[in-house]
This record gives sequence, structure tokens and C-alpha cells, in this order.
Amino acid sequence: MAREMILVLDFGGQYNQLIARRVRENNVYCEVHTALSIEKIRELNPVGIILTGGPQSVYKTDSLLPPVEIFNLGVPILGICYGAQAMAKILGGEVKSAQISEYGKTEVEILSESKLFADVEKKSVAWMSHTDRIFSAPENFIVTASTKDCPIAAMEDATKNFYAVQFHPEVVHTAEGMKIFSNFVNICGCRRDWKMSSFVKDTVAGLKNKIGGGKVLCALSGGVDSSVAAVLLSKAVGKNLTCVFVDHGLLRKNEAAEVEQVFSHFDLNFIKIDAGERFLNKLRGVIEPERKRKIIGEEFIRVFEEISKEIGAVDYLVQGTIYPDVIESGLGKSAVIKSHHNVGGLPDFVDFKEIIEPLRLLFKDEVRQAGRELGLPENLVNRQPFPGPGLGIRIIGEITAKKIKIVQESDAIFREEVAKGGIQNDLSQYFAALTNMRSVGVMGDGRTYDFAIALRAVLTSDFMTAESAQIPWEILNIVANRIVNEVKGVNRVLYDCTSKPPATIEFE
Repeated sequence: MAREMILVLDFGGQYNQLIARRVRENNVYCEVHTALSIEKIRELNPVGIILTGGPQSVYKTDSLLPPVEIFNLGVPILGICYGAQAMAKILGGEVKSAQISEYGKTEVEILSESKLFADVEKKSVAWMSHTDRIFSAPENFIVTASTKDCPIAAMEDATKNFYAVQFHPEVVHTAEGMKIFSNFVNICGCRRDWKMSSFVKDTVAGLKNKIGGGKVLCALSGGVDSSVAAVLLSKAVGKNLTCVFVDHGLLRKNEAAEVEQVFSHFDLNFIKIDAGERFLNKLRGVIEPERKRKIIGEEFIRVFEEISKEIGAVDYLVQGTIYPDVIESGLGKSAVIKSHHNVGGLPDFVDFKEIIEPLRLLFKDEVRQAGRELGLPENLVNRQPFPGPGLGIRIIGEITAKKIKIVQESDAIFREEVAKGGIQNDLSQYFAALTNMRSVGVMGDGRTYDFAIALRAVLTSDFMTAESAQIPWEILNIVANRIVNEVKGVNRVLYDCTSKPPATIEFE
């Protein structure tokens, strides 16, 4: 039986990958693509299509629009925000700049019966983010929802299974968003039989077929993503896989030894490279965040190239890139938030036949689930997320050996006290970062002028949006006291209570 798939056509909105996540939460496989031809869409043979949001205006000459022919494929189509406007324009409706823009939470009222809004509250809160809107619906469409400032907040042609919503059901701020996606999956007639076990099985089979007898080098950081990628590849190619762990000197306290110990239990070709001085020399004097990321990304690749020459010809480089990395590094016409060292931070020339990223379309929680399917131990599957550039993006300004030690010691204290407080499983990610701010303090009746450490802890399910965690004050108080007393060079501890957006989880 062929695998059913819903196709998401991406038009550049920052959180369009959440749409894929919502579909997968309904146990339906989903792929995200940009600017596909109608021939490619037919080849993919989707059971449904979702048109995403985006930053453009559909009435401008350079706007990106879906192929007109998708509306003749006979499959259900859901347009969201820009996607709704694209549907309206192509099918004969009118889209113009709105006199009043809508941003944030807005009350939406359902106006008529609709399969898309089955069991949805007649009035509920939804997330709006638009400066244009649909002023007139295409022929045979009826208006199914409205807001105070947007008379056509949703419309449909139920006979053709075309549906459009101006709001964003994919974000958590839309109260009935999950019901809407579930209803669309039902409209598409999906079997809901896609599971992570299927992904693992299909991916291993696909990698075997693709790589054959080729040699593979895996960039192993010891984090969840690269660990799952490594085990996936080991299942596919066995001893043709060599895992290289680069200690770039920007790891957490004692982390290099811990990683080496964990992977000594796996049947892998494991090589550890001590490259701390090399990376530090490359980063000396660099303060701009994107330059840091790109330097670290390029140096990673150069180390891997050198190792590949030592161990013999290597055809493929494997990385644990996951979907949030791809999106934040820029997809299609999406904005670049920050280049991830394993995506936008890669150099122009890479001396490998191909880079393989088996987790590229998975979210963090899906990666953890894949790890369980592969038999990874729970302590590794639930390992704290750690960025590839490491402490390099948790140190604001120039990176020095002294600053690295300050962050390592402060972060170790924070993690230790969180564990003592028994709240580590309640937090999605938590760490200490070194600000570039120095301030006056008093210690032992003397004046100090030292750095401020910032603590960060967030709650999130997908790492694309996140809320600041409310850590008990008694724990924060202990952490702050320990850091200023035990870590030389710090006289102030701050707590970051900013959500994502507008901030990102990491500092740089």
C-alpha cells in the first residue's frame, strides 16, 4: 500500500514548518517544498495540499504563487494566510491591502456549517498576522468565518474541497487549531497510519539503497540529533560508517569525556579529535554572531575533510541537522534568523560527494521518538539540547579561554541545582550564557568590575516557539549565590524571561 502524503507548499512564512508538525501529529506523513512545478507535484501524488503563509503580497508582480493547475488535481486544498490569499487571487477573488492590519490574538466567529470547522467552538481565539486580506471571495465560495476587522476570515468551496483561513491554525495561540488540522486530514480521507517506526524503517532502507558500499563519515556531537543520525546510519551501512567527535573546546564541562564514554558502548568506528586550540585561534577577535557561526561551521568541515583523507576515501558526510535548523537558516524566500553551523554555516566548497541529513525534516520531539525506536537509552534520548557551535553562541562578544571556563562552570552549577530541585524533566532546555556586560559589584568589602551571567530556561514542544520557564525562586537564589561565590570573574546573575519570539532560545 502506497504511503499517503499531504504536501505543504511553502511561501516563506517563518513558522510554516509548524504546519507539517500539526499534520504529522495526526499520524499522516507530510513534506514541505518550495516553488514546485505541477509535474513534480503530480509525481509526489499528494492526497491533500496546504498553501502556507508568507511575507509577500499576492497582487504584486514578483509574488510567488502556486501552479494554477493544482486546483484541477481533484485533491483537497487548504490555504493559510498568504496561502488563502493566493487561492482567492488565482480563483477570481480580490485581495488588497487591509485598512486595519491584524496582529496577535483575535476572536474568530464561525458563520456557517463546515467540515473544516467540525466540532470547533463558534467563537474562539485565533492568531492573526496580516497586512493584506481577501476583499471578495471567488465564485462559488462561501464565507465561513469572520473577525471584527476581517469579514472574510475563512471561506470555502466545499464541493471542490477548497478551504482558506486568514488566521494561523498551526500556532499554539489558535485555540482550535489542532481540531482544524484534524478535520482537514479527515477531508483528505487519510488513514492516519504514519508512525515514527515507519520513518525509521523507510529511512534505513533508503540510506542502504542510496549509499550502497560507499564510505560514510558522521559528524557526531554527542547530542540527541547527531546520535540518532549516527545510529540510523549504522543500521544502514554498518562498519562503513566512521563517527568523528570533534571537541572544539566549546563543550559543556566534562562533556567530551561523557560523550566518549557513552559511544564506547556502541558498535561504531569512533574517533575523537581534540581541536580546542585550533577553533579558538580561528575565533580570536571575532565578535559578530554570524561570523562566529560560519567560522565554526567551516572549521568543522575542514576537520572532517582532513580525517576523511587519513581514513581513506569517504563519499558521504552525515549531519544531525533537524528541521528548526533548516528553517532558521532560511528556506526559499524565508528570512534567515541565524545560520546554523550545519546548514547556512557551511562553506561554499565541501570535499564530499554529498552531505546526508536523515533527520532534516524532523522536529526535536520526533528525533527523540526516532531514538527510542532505534533502541537508544533514555538518558541519551532526553539529553539536554546543545547547539553545534556550542558555547560559542552562549558567549556574547569575543571568545576567550577565560570566558569559556566561566560559562562551563556557571552552566554546570545551574544544571546541578536544577537536578537537585527535581525540575529537570519539566524544562525543555536550560543553560547559562555569558553576557558581554560588566558591572560594579562588592565582594569582601572591595569593589569588583566583573561579568554578568544570564540564566535561561524554556518550555517548548517543537523549539520553534517557546515560553520562559518560571523556575522556583529558591532554586534561582541558590544558583546565583553559588555562581558569584564559586566562579571567578562573575559578580552578577540575571534570568532571561523572554519568550520565542521575539527572542530566540540561544543568545547568538
